[in-house]
Amino acid sequence: MSAPIRVAVLDDYQGISEPKFKALDPSKYEVTFFKDTLLPYNHPDTPQDVKDKLVARLEPFTVISTMRERTPFPRELIARLPNLKLLLTTGNRNLALDLGAFAERGIPVAGAVDRAHAGSVGSVSTTEHCVALILAAARNLAQDDHVVKSGGWQTVPAVSLAGKVFGAVGLGRLGVAVARIMRVAFGMRVVAWSENLTQEKADEKAREAGLPVEGEDGEKTFKVVSKAELFRTADVVSVHLVLSDRSRGVIAGRDLEMMKPTAIFVNTSRGPLVVEKDLLDVLEQGKIRAAALDVFDLEPLPLNSRWRTTKWGQDGRSQVLLTPHMGYVEEATLDAWYDQQVENLLRWEKGEKLVQTLY
Repeated sequence: MSAPIRVAVLDDYQGISEPKFKALDPSKYEVTFFKDTLLPYNHPDTPQDVKDKLVARLEPFTVISTMRERTPFPRELIARLPNLKLLLTTGNRNLALDLGAFAERGIPVAGAVDRAHAGSVGSVSTTEHCVALILAAARNLAQDDHVVKSGGWQTVPAVSLAGKVFGAVGLGRLGVAVARIMRVAFGMRVVAWSENLTQEKADEKAREAGLPVEGEDGEKTFKVVSKAELFRTADVVSVHLVLSDRSRGVIAGRDLEMMKPTAIFVNTSRGPLVVEKDLLDVLEQGKIRAAALDVFDLEPLPLNSRWRTTKWGQDGRSQVLLTPHMGYVEEATLDAWYDQQVENLLRWEKGEKLVQTLY
């Protein structure tokens, strides 16, 4: 009798995958779950001993299940995993995987789509989370919750979003979805910028979203402006860009310094889109009202991270609301993703065609 196939399931913090993988025939599959995420192999701050620890963890396994971009698989790491024969990921795009290196090794990479939301990869969930962060920052929900639970009462007043300016940095699917909500629900005026965005494209996106190209006042529904004008005029700046070599660090201190003292900065896209040190400096000096962040340069946040303090909102600092990359972490979505991972694992073992392959 042949030895069971060794399977590693990485970074499933909620344990949603466990009943699915544990239901596999134990005579065929030996499954190990790793809930703690080690530092990324390709991060400049990752020491060699941690890289070696990651390799030692993964090297014995024939199949690895990973959750989107939580554990990156660069070429250098893939080269150190001689036993790997199948990589299962969630979503139908994972920029943390070197697909070329997997292809060269002949290792299939199978994704999974969000059947819970008509094939989108958690986009509805991310939109809801972004809007929740904007409202929470404007209404001081995190700070007020802490104050009341600590025995206090009112501290600082909330701000209204009605009629204010919403600045979308990026007007793709998620940018449009959030901008539409903020305009329709709160009457916010929307300005938008990205490197290749034109007014013609923005008008088309407004039509696709079921909105008029212009309001009754003749102003564009999604008004394309320069990057500088967006940061100078927006009351809420929300980031909706895809991370790439070109977009990395696209928002830096010179942009953040232009924001209104009353403005709110929101990022639910990717941490490295923003120069993190510059954002921290602006917030620690209290130069804007608040920031609401779901993503960071390094995830999970190290315990000694400058973000990990309860002093935000005190002694002149801006208010800061943090969530642990929860934008797409919705139970129905994750449940569907892991169902598909197990389905692909069984297909692979039988020699059948995989679904949602990434190359």
